[in-house]
Amino acid sequence: MSEDEYARRGIDLDKPNPARVYDYILGGQLNYAVDRMFADQVLAAQPNARERARLNRQWLRRVIRFGMDQGIRQFLDIGSGMPTVGHVHEVAQAIDPTARVVYVDNEPVAVAHSEIVLENNENAAMVHADAEFPDDVLEHEITEMLLDLDQPVMVVMALFVHFIPDERKPARLIAAYRDALAPGSYLAMSSATYEQQSAGTARAVAMYQKSANPVTPRSAAELRALVDGFEIVDPGIVFIPEWRPDDPADVPAEPAESGGLALVARKN
Repeated sequence: MSEDEYARRGIDLDKPNPARVYDYILGGQLNYAVDRMFADQVLAAQPNARERARLNRQWLRRVIRFGMDQGIRQFLDIGSGMPTVGHVHEVAQAIDPTARVVYVDNEPVAVAHSEIVLENNENAAMVHADAEFPDDVLEHEITEMLLDLDQPVMVVMALFVHFIPDERKPARLIAAYRDALAPGSYLAMSSATYEQQSAGTARAVAMYQKSANPVTPRSAAELRALVDGFEIVDPGIVFIPEWRPDDPADVPAEPAESGGLALVARKN
């Protein structure tokens, strides 16, 4: 692809992108040299970053199965990133092929590859939009085609909200999505945290602070404040591998080493 084509697609190869960095850390191929260079620096500061990414992806799968168990058949994945194995539509549609999934991202590579992966899936699609503008997401023709907001939906924000600093009002953003949802809907959220973290986490966060997408780790109390108007389901706000593990043996000896907190909350 030429430099002009990169520019036309809005792909900035001068700065690392969180979705592409995460793809590289997970072992994917949808990334560029600038992303790999940054990711390698993060891995040097936080050697277990790949394990952290794996634990978050496992949590995502558990969350989708939980939603399906509650009768949810519609999913809105905010900041979905790259289409990797075990993504929302694969988990949900393995249980019920009629489950509908809308992915949302503003990263052109993530959008382009998601569209390719989902090309022949009539019940899942990608919306190219900035999720910080909920109306652009909720009123998008694809969202309106696939999701019935008068029925319960699970909104997924996996490692998304920590890219929204306090000055951009994340609580107001989440409230906008909440207010659009029918009673019985769910919000699933994971986020980086400083709670019980090592110096390596601080070093990795400091690297992101110098990037185009700074990270704002949050405490359990701060996450609880963000989901005002929802009822947090058991086991509450916990370290990512502690959220309803398939097997107690899956929880590492030091759950805090996952580097993140997770929750699922219900709109009553």
